[in-house]
Amino acid sequence: MELRHLRYFVAVAEALNFRKAAEKLYLSQPTLSTQIRQLEKELDVPLLRRDTHQVSLTAAGEYFLESCRRILREVDTAE
Repeated sequence: MELRHLRYFVAVAEALNFRKAAEKLYLSQPTLSTQIRQLEKELDVPLLRRDTHQVSLTAAGEYFLESCRRILREVDTAE
């Protein structure tokens, strides 16, 4: 897992929309979707519920979001 994966996940979790998050991150939507799928596979847990019109966080995703925010704040402080 890399810090970029955490940043990508936070962007999607906050926007609850892959297209908007991808625009914010200057990535293509398929690239972002692939990165999030890889993160979920590495963690072996679904972080997001997806359907054709909506994205929402799973319980694991809510917990992981708070952890990611804390980690990213600490990284920013260290920098």
